[in-house]
Amino acid sequence: MSFAESLESLKNFDVNDLDFNNAGSWPGPIKAIVSLIVVALVVGGGYWFLIQDQISQLDQVKSKEAELKQQFESKAYKVANLAAYKLQMLEMEESFGALLKQLPTDTEVPGLLEDITNTGLGSGLEFQEIKLKPETQREFYIELPIQISVSGTYHDIASFVSGVASLPRIVTLHDFSITPQKGGEGIMSMGIEAKTYRYKAGGRGK
Repeated sequence: MSFAESLESLKNFDVNDLDFNNAGSWPGPIKAIVSLIVVALVVGGGYWFLIQDQISQLDQVKSKEAELKQQFESKAYKVANLAAYKLQMLEMEESFGALLKQLPTDTEVPGLLEDITNTGLGSGLEFQEIKLKPETQREFYIELPIQISVSGTYHDIASFVSGVASLPRIVTLHDFSITPQKGGEGIMSMGIEAKTYRYKAGGRGK
């Protein structure tokens, strides 16, 4: 059958005349078209069930590759800066050690009380009281409160506070109260709590 005859038979063919139980009697062009449709369905189904799944797996692998690459770059950066990190750690340990040296041991507390007393006397103050209060346990350190009561002029008190802040050991001042003394021109009484600290090595106070 020539191409023209095939085209003419296809033009005159009615789809309603198709008998699926007798496909062998279909015209050649119809058979070719149906075959192409079947092949397209098979290829499309294969793509959807096989190739699409592989593409999904490929996307997962690419995502994992990007994650691993980022981890590698992060670790490479850390390795490249390892020397700087070690130097920074040494500097921090030295700074921490220097701070610890500013915290008195038990045996140094009497000396600290003497330093505070001398600072007050040198500022022109008169001491009514200076005594240790019970220790307060914290997570990493121990507080050593010191109750202080003095009298003097405002200038003397300011000089004393400045002198205590300049001591080589860490001392902080809290809860101060200043009241003028009766009958004393410019003389005031001050009550203040000083705190120094002791490091708890290994979670235990020395």
